[in-house]
Amino acid sequence: MTEWATFVGLTGVVTVLLLALSHASQEALDTDPEAEPDVELSSGLLLANVALSQGLLLGVLLAAAWYTEVPLEALGIGAGLTGMGALAAGTVLGIGLYLGSELGGAAAGRLGFEYDEGLRELLAPDSAGGWAILLGLVLPVIAFFEEFLFRAALIGAVAAGYGVSPWLLAVLSSMLFAIGHGAQGNTGILVTGLLGFVLAAGFVVTESLLVVVVAHYLVNALEFVVHEGLGIEWT
Repeated sequence: MTEWATFVGLTGVVTVLLLALSHASQEALDTDPEAEPDVELSSGLLLANVALSQGLLLGVLLAAAWYTEVPLEALGIGAGLTGMGALAAGTVLGIGLYLGSELGGAAAGRLGFEYDEGLRELLAPDSAGGWAILLGLVLPVIAFFEEFLFRAALIGAVAAGYGVSPWLLAVLSSMLFAIGHGAQGNTGILVTGLLGFVLAAGFVVTESLLVVVVAHYLVNALEFVVHEGLGIEWT
C-alpha cells in the first residue's frame, strides 16, 4: 500500500534542504567586488560539491519512493511516452528550450536587466577530464535529480496520491524551481521559472520523466559547451 503522506513529506524536506543549499551557495558565491571571499573555490571543488550534494538528495528521494511504494507510473517511469519516442521528444524540447533561454537572456540584457552567469563560469572546467566529468556525470545527476524532484515527485506523485490538478502543481513546482536558482539573479530566476514551467508542462502532457530529463540535460549541456567551451555569446 502506497504511503503517499510519507513520500510527500520527505519530498518537502528534500525541497527545503535544496533551497537552503541554494541560498547558502548564493551567499558563498557573492561576487561583490568589495567583499573578500573566505575561500577560493575551484571549478573542480564546485563540481564535486554539486555532484555530491544533489546525488545524496537524489538517493534520499529514490529510497523514499521505494520505501513508500509509490507507483512508477505516478513518477513518469514506464508510462506515457517511452523509448525512442521519449528520447526524440526530449531532444526537440531541450533544443527548443535552450534557444528560448538564450533569446530571452539576450533580450533581457539588451533591455538592461542583469543575467548573472557567474556560477556557470565558475563551474566551467579547464581540462578535458573536467569536461568529461561535467558532461558525463555532474550534469546528468543535476538533470535527473531536479526533474525527479520538481516534476516526478512534486507533480506526478502529488497528483496521483491526492487528486490535485497537475497544472496547478506545475505552476507551484516551477516557482520553487525558480527560487532554487537564485544565484542567477532576478532575471535568471524569471527565465528559469518559465523554463521550469515548460518542462513541467512537458511532463504533464507526455507523462514521461525521461522526456524532461533529456530536455533538462541538453539545456544545461548546450549552455556550457556554447558559452564556456566555444566562447560564443548571443549578445
